[in-house]
Amino acid sequence: MRLAEWIELGRMDEMGRMDTPVHRIDARVKSVTTIIFIIIVMSFPRYEVSALAPFLFYPLVLISLGRIPLGLIFRKILIAAPFAVVIGIFNPFFDRQAAVVIGPLVISGGWLSFTSIMLRFVLTVGAALMLVACTGMYRLCASLERIGLPRVFVVQLLLLYRYLFVVTDEGSRMMRSLELRSTGLYSLPLRVYGSLIGHLLLRSLARSERIYQAMVSRGFCGELKIMRQTTSLQRTDWAFLIGWTAFFVAARIWNLAGWVGGLLI
Repeated sequence: MRLAEWIELGRMDEMGRMDTPVHRIDARVKSVTTIIFIIIVMSFPRYEVSALAPFLFYPLVLISLGRIPLGLIFRKILIAAPFAVVIGIFNPFFDRQAAVVIGPLVISGGWLSFTSIMLRFVLTVGAALMLVACTGMYRLCASLERIGLPRVFVVQLLLLYRYLFVVTDEGSRMMRSLELRSTGLYSLPLRVYGSLIGHLLLRSLARSERIYQAMVSRGFCGELKIMRQTTSLQRTDWAFLIGWTAFFVAARIWNLAGWVGGLLI
């Protein structure tokens, strides 16, 4: 599978143009709800695991109602997963104090904090990906600007998203050329991959410069004419925002997973 096929950048834009109950929710409401979700999830203590479980309900509901393929979101989470693993992988080695004892099984605080980091990573990244998939990048950037985000940041975010296509396109061409000129990608020495990364950067910069000159010749002056939202919020939008915010606050104050488990026991 080629790089562009694995990352599937264009697929997110296709998902954002669908017509489902989640897609019809105002982009500003979905943006604010997702920001609240991320803030509350990241506010949990480092050893907390069970209390984070109810927050899986939010991205799963969006996936179901928005008809977003679960495999698409899972593959994108896997791409960023190594960064979260690097952050928490050393916790079990430095924090060996017993935190939970289940019969003969003793779980150290390091493993709890590592599990908490990975769970929070899946929740926050999954929610952000669902926001893009259920909104589309252009509508998302327009909503961020309308809720008060600086225009400079919005323009940079949209340009970064668009230029990712340039990098993946150049990378796919280089990998295709390498496959045709070698016996196998895994048999090449590491110095070849270092050279490929350098050439990818140079080719991407050269192509981005040509794209920028084309934008300037068409009147680009530092502001992108992205789609503006002029509609007012509907009852369903307010219900979405208030309902999910109330659920997030309740799950933060009370351990809903522990409460349900106690009822079952």
